[in-house]
Amino acid sequence: MITIDHLSFTYPDGTKALNGVTLHIPTGGTTGIVGANGAGKSTLVSHLNGWFLPQKGSIIVDGMAVGKKSLDDIRKSVGLLFQNPDDQLFTARVYDDVMFGPSNLGMKRNEAEAATERLLREFGLWEVRDKPPAHLSHGQKRFAALAAVLVMNPKVLVMDEPTSDLDPRNRRKLIGLVGNLQATRITVSHDLDFIWETCSEVCVMNEGRIVAQGETKTVLSNRSLLENNGLELPLRLQDQISTDGRIRT
Repeated sequence: MITIDHLSFTYPDGTKALNGVTLHIPTGGTTGIVGANGAGKSTLVSHLNGWFLPQKGSIIVDGMAVGKKSLDDIRKSVGLLFQNPDDQLFTARVYDDVMFGPSNLGMKRNEAEAATERLLREFGLWEVRDKPPAHLSHGQKRFAALAAVLVMNPKVLVMDEPTSDLDPRNRRKLIGLVGNLQATRITVSHDLDFIWETCSEVCVMNEGRIVAQGETKTVLSNRSLLENNGLELPLRLQDQISTDGRIRT
């Protein structure tokens, strides 16, 4: 489904954010991407729906190369949930934000309205559908932004720090929601426990490179690997560390 081949990207100020990233994510895969601040995680996933375009290397999504000519089709296939929902919600009503994508990308009106109502009800937002997004709580904004992505029924869902503004109850709700999705999922998060619960594979990034990749529980149990790349063990494992520094099994 997704093939990233020697992808490199440098910002205009000279910051090299990606340095030859190569990654394959199969159809239906659930992949987490973790790393310290500045590792290149958000820059990487922002390429997947053409928010950034490759400077060197290539990205193939569902048989399509990401580029200027393919942007409309790529954005129908890949839904990107931004780190800050305020960057995604911009109309006067929550309902209009969720309807925006279908209305502009060719979905039939009655299908768009049915999908919008279903998602708003599922996410507990139907009663606030006429409110301005600015009047919502942080958690409500997060779910409204997710609804605006899922309404397009993307083949690939990319989430950038999806739990950053959620309380424990809404975090658990999000875990349940994404766990039922059939889409290929890629999640960037500092919340390693969320990655543990929702992703079967994980990549560790550092200085614009992927330095480790493998089965989630194996990688996230590797204390030395995580600490060498500016991370700590998931909270669920930290209380299992014995006096000699090893994880009790």
